Amino acid sequence: MSRVNTVLGPIPAEELGVVAVHEHIGYGMPGSELDTKWWKTPEERYEETVPKLRKFHEYGGGTFVDATGICNGRDIDYYRSLSAKTGVHIVACTGFVGGDTALPFFARATVDYLTRHFVHEITVGIGDTGSRAGVIKVGVSRGGRMTDLDKRIYRAAARAAVTTGVPILTHLAIDVEPAVAIFEEEGLPLHRVLFGHADDGVNAPNTPDTWIAGRGGRIGFDTFGYETELEDPPFWARPRRERLDHFLGFLGKGFLDQALVSADANCSPLGWPGVKGHTVNYLFEDLLPDLRAAGLDEATIKKLLEDNPADFLTIHD
Repeated sequence: MSRVNTVLGPIPAEELGVVAVHEHIGYGMPGSELDTKWWKTPEERYEETVPKLRKFHEYGGGTFVDATGICNGRDIDYYRSLSAKTGVHIVACTGFVGGDTALPFFARATVDYLTRHFVHEITVGIGDTGSRAGVIKVGVSRGGRMTDLDKRIYRAAARAAVTTGVPILTHLAIDVEPAVAIFEEEGLPLHRVLFGHADDGVNAPNTPDTWIAGRGGRIGFDTFGYETELEDPPFWARPRRERLDHFLGFLGKGFLDQALVSADANCSPLGWPGVKGHTVNYLFEDLLPDLRAAGLDEATIKKLLEDNPADFLTIHD
C-alpha cells in the first residue's frame, strides 16, 4: 500500500488531501535563534502558528510539507504537537536548504556520512522522536552556482533517495545541469525530484523549467503570494499577473502532471520579520480564485493540489 512519512507516523498517500508541498513552520538561518532581537518563546511561536494551520485545515488543507532543513529551525517534537493540535498532517524533511546553511560539522562531512545520516532520519527517525522524514531537502547556495558542498549534499541525497524511496525537494532550480548529472549518475529518476522556486522573481529567468520537465523532473511553482504589490515586498517578489501567466504557460505546454504549487510561507519566522500577511492560506484565499478565473476546471485543480503531490510524496520501495 502506498505510504508517506508524517511526523505522527506513516499514512496512506490517499489520506494526504490537499497538500502544501513547500512550506515552513519556522525557518531561520543557523544561529538566528541566539540573536535576542529575534528570539521568540515557544509560546509566541505557537500563538503565531496554530491559527494559520487551523485555518488551513478549515479551508480543506490536509498536509503541510515542512521544507526546513537541518540547522534551520527544524523541531520535530514541536511539529508533532502542532499536527495533533490542528489535525494537519505534517511531513518533515532531512537534508539542507543549501550548503551555506550547513553548520561546520555537516559541512566537513563526507558523502558517505551524509548519506547514512539522511537514511537514518528516513528509516529510523529524527533524533529520539521516532518521527521519520518524508522528503530530502537540497539546495543551491547563495551566489547562484552549486558549490562543492552543495554537490556533496546532492549526491548524498540522491543515494539516500534511491535507498529509501523518498523523494527530493530542491531550493532553487538554477545551475541545474550539475544537479541533473548527479541524479542520473546515482540512478535516481528525475520524477522523484521536485525542482523548487521556478517562479520566484529573481531566479525564474535562469530556471530552465521546460528543459527540466522535458527530462522528467517535477517543477515547483511554490512562491505564490510573494508579490510586488505587497506593501513591503521581499527581494524575490514578482508581479502577481506575471507569475500566474508563467504558470499557466507552463501548464499549456503539456506539463500538468509535473507541476506542483505552494506558497513557501513561514508560519513563525526565525531571525527576520517575515512577510506581513503572507501565509500558506494564500493557496485558498488567492491562488485558487485566480486559477478558476483563468479557466482551470476542478479536475485540474485537484491534480495540482492532491494527485501530483500524493504521487510525489509516496515512498517507492
